[in-house]
Amino acid sequence: MTPENIMAALKAPRDALELRVGDHAVDFPGSRSRARAFAEGELKSRPAAVLMPLVQRTEGLSVIFTRRTAHLKAHAGQISFPGGRKEDEDADLEETALRETEEEIGLHRRHIRLIGRLNDYYTVTGFQVTPIVGIITPPFDIVADPFEVDEVFEVPLSFILEPGNQKLQTVDFEGAKRRYFAIPYRQYYIWGATAGMLVNFSDVLRAHSQDVTRPTVK
Repeated sequence: MTPENIMAALKAPRDALELRVGDHAVDFPGSRSRARAFAEGELKSRPAAVLMPLVQRTEGLSVIFTRRTAHLKAHAGQISFPGGRKEDEDADLEETALRETEEEIGLHRRHIRLIGRLNDYYTVTGFQVTPIVGIITPPFDIVADPFEVDEVFEVPLSFILEPGNQKLQTVDFEGAKRRYFAIPYRQYYIWGATAGMLVNFSDVLRAHSQDVTRPTVK
């Protein structure tokens, strides 16, 4: 998988793809959740953006993730992409993703080449998240904000794109069974919205390469 392949896939039409629009999209039929209410406009969502940073390593592309600090009010300790809510001074969501990346992990935008967007993703916390895909060119420095970020690490893109590594999990939550995607990697457990966006990314790339293999949701 090359940056050129990925750029072409992001530019290709996606209307025929059944991409997940939020945390609720893999739930059992008939289930209701706050993410569904936000996606259907019953509740007002807040615009946000994340950067999906793909690093060009000699051994292949890898993806940068952060592990959030344990004291944060939202998503404490979870694995995520750098990003956050759109501020009034942000000209667009690309600017949001670049600004948040600089603030959270100190990765300067001069190292980032933006190549496209993925479909918006609604979260149970009320955000309409736009994933912005960027190619990162080494060498670069990472200086994590100690208040927000406990750790910065990379995962090979090839591992993430392997369908067998995209696990559909079931959990009991508030008296009901709920489902979500997870991508466990070594000691890291990538799940929820971050995993959902990665599975969408995988589907976009596979559709462009005419490989229709994908995790099955029944």
